[in-house]
Amino acid sequence: MSELLITEDSVAQAVDAALAAIAAADDSASLKAVRSAHLGEGSPLAKLNASLRSVPNDQKAALGKLVGQARGRVNQAFTEQESEISAAEETEKLAAEAVDVTALPSRWTAGARHPLPLLMERMSDIFVGMGWEVAEGPELENEWFNFDALNFDEDHPARAMQDTFFVEPLDSHLVMRTHTSPVQVRSLLGRELPLYVVAPGRTFRTDELDATHTPVFNQIEGIAVDKGLTMAHLRGTLEHLARAMFGAEAKIRLRPNYFPFTEPSAEMDVWQPNAKGGARWVEWGGCGMVNRNVLRAAGIDPEVYQGFAFGMGIERTLQFRNDMNDMRDMVEGDVRFSQQFGMVV
Repeated sequence: MSELLITEDSVAQAVDAALAAIAAADDSASLKAVRSAHLGEGSPLAKLNASLRSVPNDQKAALGKLVGQARGRVNQAFTEQESEISAAEETEKLAAEAVDVTALPSRWTAGARHPLPLLMERMSDIFVGMGWEVAEGPELENEWFNFDALNFDEDHPARAMQDTFFVEPLDSHLVMRTHTSPVQVRSLLGRELPLYVVAPGRTFRTDELDATHTPVFNQIEGIAVDKGLTMAHLRGTLEHLARAMFGAEAKIRLRPNYFPFTEPSAEMDVWQPNAKGGARWVEWGGCGMVNRNVLRAAGIDPEVYQGFAFGMGIERTLQFRNDMNDMRDMVEGDVRFSQQFGMVV
């Protein structure tokens, strides 16, 4: 850095030039350039300050005071101008971003129905097309309809409070239904035979919310009671549903299992030919022939009538039908989740 001769005139000239540049700066960018030119290491004032090392000792105090006061004056002017520019720019920014919440929107975004009720309605329509009825029932259900009429033993684990929401007082025997099977029992009691009913609806269990479980979820269950029904009729019905939902190449397989309300019982898997990552089997739901005790509880003679029943979760169906990994996306209420499925009226 070249040194300058320190005089009152040279100091005054440097100060006047700096103050003029500061006053002329009208935004943060230009003020930043002023800082570099008049306050930086290569500025006239910085060079004058560096020249102090070469002045005689008897002049250093006076000249040092002269240069120091000049730099202080310029720094103060810079700080004041910086504050004014910052406030002006903030006010301008706020004005530009102001929103009149009482004004009509300049544009609108198309909404979308949630995919869960859409899927439930589509599955119901498939059964209506086969001549079935759609039935509904209360979500707050009597324990008899939810368990006893479905052949659940008194010590069955599903009756425990860690699995089921019981409503106080406990002697009211009211629960938040754990499946839509009570609608099947109510249909058996209230409809004439033969009977073909599908029951979609919301159900409740004491599960923690995670990627594969939710305490409030949706099911669709079906029951058919007629003369001469067999597992072949059950399989044919479920294969038709699978093809309608997943394509003509979809198929099902039944694996033996146990459910108190059906006998024999089976777990149902569906073959997904178009699954992401390749075709595969996916567990879809449970099914079987209606247990004779369930028919008797509804006043139906099991020697004359036979029935089959099935059920699957709507969330699970949507999850593997659309290659979704996290069930929590379905319940968080983010409109972007619904919009990806399109607007359906």
